This record gives sequence, C-alpha cells and structure tokens, in this order.
Amino acid sequence: MIYRFGPHALDTERHEFRQADRLIPLEPQVFDLLVYLIESRGRMVTRDEIIEAVWDGRIISDAAIGARINAVRTAVGDDGKRQQVVKTVPRRGFRFVAPVEISGGAAPAAGEAASEKAGRQKIRFCRSPDGVRIAYAQSGQGAPMVKAGHWLTHLEYDWQSPVWRPLLEALGASFTITRYDQRGNGLSDWRVTDFSLPRLVGDLEAVTDATGLDRFVIYGTSQGVPIALSYAARHPERVKALILQGGFIKGRMRRADAAEREQAQAYHVLIRYGWGQEGSQFFQSFASMFIPDATAEQLGWFVELQKHSTNGEIAYRLRQALDDIDISDVPERIAAPTLVIHARNDGIQPFAQGLELAAAIPNAEFVPLESRNHIILREDREWPRLIATIREFADRHR
Repeated sequence: MIYRFGPHALDTERHEFRQADRLIPLEPQVFDLLVYLIESRGRMVTRDEIIEAVWDGRIISDAAIGARINAVRTAVGDDGKRQQVVKTVPRRGFRFVAPVEISGGAAPAAGEAASEKAGRQKIRFCRSPDGVRIAYAQSGQGAPMVKAGHWLTHLEYDWQSPVWRPLLEALGASFTITRYDQRGNGLSDWRVTDFSLPRLVGDLEAVTDATGLDRFVIYGTSQGVPIALSYAARHPERVKALILQGGFIKGRMRRADAAEREQAQAYHVLIRYGWGQEGSQFFQSFASMFIPDATAEQLGWFVELQKHSTNGEIAYRLRQALDDIDISDVPERIAAPTLVIHARNDGIQPFAQGLELAAAIPNAEFVPLESRNHIILREDREWPRLIATIREFADRHR
C-alpha cells in the first residue's frame, strides 16, 4: 500500500518514505512504527500495543519508545508541540491524526490490470448500535455482495495477502463487494469488551445501513455464517440470497462432544499466550488447522495477519464468544435461497456442522469440497469449483 499525507508518501512494498520527490531514510523500527500508527489511524494506540507490534512484545523502556516516536515526528515534519501528525494522548498513548489517502503499491506487472482495478477500494466508517466504530470498504464491480465479518481481517492488509487477495479479486470481477473489519479487528475499534452475537450482527446492520444497499447477496464464511443467518432472519426483505462456507450452528463449547469442548479450552489458552509469535508452537498449530496445505509464503503471511488484525487479548475474548454461539432456532426461519459449502476435511469446523446447517435451512443447496483447508487457497484443486459455484449461484439470484 501507499499512504499519502501532506507532502509525504509511505510505500510499504518498497519500504520507502518520501517527502515530495526526496527519499527520507528511516531506521527499520521507525519505519515499522510509522506504518503501525498510520494503519491504526483514527484510534489511540497504547504503548503496550506499540511494543507488541514493533518489538514483538519484548521488554522495551519508555525512553526507547519515546525516541522512536520523536524520530517519526522528525521524519514527518512534526514536533512535540504542534502534533499535527502524531498526537500524544497524555499517560495513555498516541494517535495518528493527519488525513491519509490510500492507493495500491508498485505498478502492476503485465496482465495484472484486472487485479489493480479490483483492489481499488474506498474505506469509510460507521457506528454500530452500541457506538463501536466499524470500518468498511467497497471494491469490485457488478451486483452487490456483502461479506459478513469474521476475525482475522484487515481491510488494507488483506489486499497484500496471498490467502485473501485471490478471493477478493475473483469475487470483485463479478460483484461489488462490501467488506468490513468486525469490532476488535483491523481498522475497526479495538476498545471493545462485548463480542456477543447480537453485537456482531449489529455491526453488519450498521454497515448495510451506511452503504444504503437495498437488496444484496450475503457471503458468510466461518463465524460469518451465524452472523449472516441471524441478519437474514431479522431482515428477510433485504437478503436476495445467502452463500455460507465453512460455517456452523453451534460453537465448540455448545456441542455435545466433550473432546471438542476440551479442544476449545486449550485453543483459548494458546491464543491468549501465543498470538502473533512467529515460529511458536501456537503459530504452527494455528496455521495447520486453518490452511494445512499452505505454502511457506502463505504460512508466513498468516502470522503477520495476526499482528495486523488484532491483539492476543481481543482474539482470546472473541474466540470465547464465538465458541459459545448457538443459533439452533435460526436456520428454519430463513426464507432466502441458500447455498452451503463445506470442505470435507475442514480442521476448524467439522464437516458434520455443514451437513447439519444445510439440512436445517429450508431448500438449501449443499456442495461438499474435497479439501482439508478451512480457507480454500488458490492452489487448492477445489478453488476453480468454489469460485464457479459461488458465481453460478449468485447469478441465479441477482
């Protein structure tokens, strides 16, 4: 991404910072700190968040943080008194306050014009019913599709991802996609304590109201599935169709299988204490469950996404809330045409959950995928079938 503010431009791909046409050298930690402040703009970041993001949670003195903040201010032409770019919140943290324009990174190679077009997005903000700030964006072209929120997203960073970008490009070629970072993730508000299902559905309601969309297809994956279903049950007049992938009716703590409940509890502990630590046993376990067939590049991206999308404490609280979801009374109330897709060897949500979901929704279509991946990768042999199935179903219900 290229972030422009005032006379400055920061290019995350080339790792360059410029004032007008002049290249300004920055130490790596200063560069990373500036990127983090820009990506967190609109909210205050604490010293602890900065330490976790820039120093990987190592013990760092206040003097070291202060020195890097001063170096950032010097680079952007700011100072401790004016604070026109980086504002200090006394005894609490810092905020990046300058207006920012966002564009794609380096010029695309030949044949990538479609990707560049799909990647253009406008980021805006709205408020959930309980006042939480939610970031949302629209990209692509065609019939409207809303992607229900789920954890591990970042509206900007997802476009750099070898996991999410292929999906965004593929869908953006046929649909105008509205995406958002759910509370506690990405560019949305991290100062949140309530991650209950009604609040998560409220985030989706706020985004659809802010965009002014009348009727649209909802695409929900993983935890986005119960959110999408709950929204459709509340607002049947607005939902043309539902596409549900890798979803569930009951979270792990609500299922009858005692082994699943024990796994969930162990998973919560791993998340709380191992979040974002590259090379940790937690990371290897986490990645292998979501994308066991990933390449080294994709696995490396996954740990970076952890750092960008949220912090360990929020991920822990959110995971607890998700594993406690039970929407058993919702599927039978769905009136919209529904497609249920589930990988047969999904390591996150068992195949039985997909079958149960499809059976509970009136007249739902069910498509099993022969894959081990919870997130279907572009290299997966079922990738072409996934994209073709989504397009064909959505085209029937435009």
